[in-house]
Amino acid sequence: MSGSPERRNEAEAPRRGASVSAKSRLAGALAGIVNGLFGGGGGIPLLLLLTKWARLEEKAAFATCIAVILPLCAVSAAVYLLRGAVPLADALPYLAGGLVGGAAGGMLFRRVPEVWLRHIFALFLLYGAWRYLSPAR
Repeated sequence: MSGSPERRNEAEAPRRGASVSAKSRLAGALAGIVNGLFGGGGGIPLLLLLTKWARLEEKAAFATCIAVILPLCAVSAAVYLLRGAVPLADALPYLAGGLVGGAAGGMLFRRVPEVWLRHIFALFLLYGAWRYLSPAR
């Protein structure tokens, strides 16, 4: 594909105009709702909408999801904490590992081929679906 590596078809940008703004707000709202309901996962619908509506390349969409999800998770965490839904002491042990893992993933991101990212992402989705659909233990 030619042109900008972040957009599939740069020639479409002028035609999108105001509709991108409305679609962007809708995609953000959907990601926020999913993130708030499930305590995470808002990037899943956002990734799909960024690739379909905004026509971002998958790698750019993954990176954009991370940038959008950070504040969404902060807001969701604040709401959960203020409502007493999760004791902060229960979450803290996971924070250090999550920060290290996030930094490692961010550094590896440019080195991992797009097709591998897609497959890894799909495997995590399938594993999560299998866990949630399996009978409780």
